[in-house]
Amino acid sequence: MSEKKSVRATSERREKIISFLKQQGAVQVSDLASHFNVSTVTIRGDLAFLEKLGIATRAYGGALLNEQPGIASERSLATKQTEHLLVKQRIAREAAAMIVPGSAIILDSGTTTYEIALQMGDKQEIIVMTNGMNVANALLDAVDIELLVTGGHLRRSSQSFYGSQAERSLENYHFDMLFLGVDGLTLTQGVTTHNENEARLNRRMCEVAKRIVVVADSSKFNRVSLHRIIDTARIDVLITDTGISHTMHKGLLELGVDIVLVDNL
Repeated sequence: MSEKKSVRATSERREKIISFLKQQGAVQVSDLASHFNVSTVTIRGDLAFLEKLGIATRAYGGALLNEQPGIASERSLATKQTEHLLVKQRIAREAAAMIVPGSAIILDSGTTTYEIALQMGDKQEIIVMTNGMNVANALLDAVDIELLVTGGHLRRSSQSFYGSQAERSLENYHFDMLFLGVDGLTLTQGVTTHNENEARLNRRMCEVAKRIVVVADSSKFNRVSLHRIIDTARIDVLITDTGISHTMHKGLLELGVDIVLVDNL
């Protein structure tokens, strides 16, 4: 098995183990080794990895689900669209205000970036690249915005494109800003998301953008998903709400992150 396929198999196996944990509350090493047809040593390595993320606690012969709020579970796009909507709209207004004529930007897929797109109808001389089908649809009537879509495989649950075609579409461009939505953010474990393919594309976006602007309401803090996008110190600007804790706010400033706050009431 090639190294790339091996990494993908490991990622998929760990995602399935998380699903088993959420369904059953606990898993056994022997059962998982039999189910995945791998060694018990491999499974113990998986469980050690999940424990490091805070998702599971290892016990004799297996592991238990960590029933702590730090575990980020993926919700449907329809659910995400209604959660914290007013805060997302305020975050979107601040983000849109950063976009000046002549800018070339990336809007990541997601519900907060979708709200940014809705705020951009009057923008002129802007180039927008997106991997979000919902984001692209929001910009269809913005005739003064040049719209580029990554293409690639469509992940229907998030209306996002991913894969090698999407990654190659970024190769010949340099962007002023990336507006990045996230599923989880901690000071030590970085910016994370649920899907491996989206994380890989997001990392490529970060490489071709001069500034990384994370747009996330405060419910995303101290939550971790399986796949790391970047270290937290890589963020240039974070736009969030006043629900951010003092510890998180102080820690981000110490890492050199500029913070823009909107009201969360």
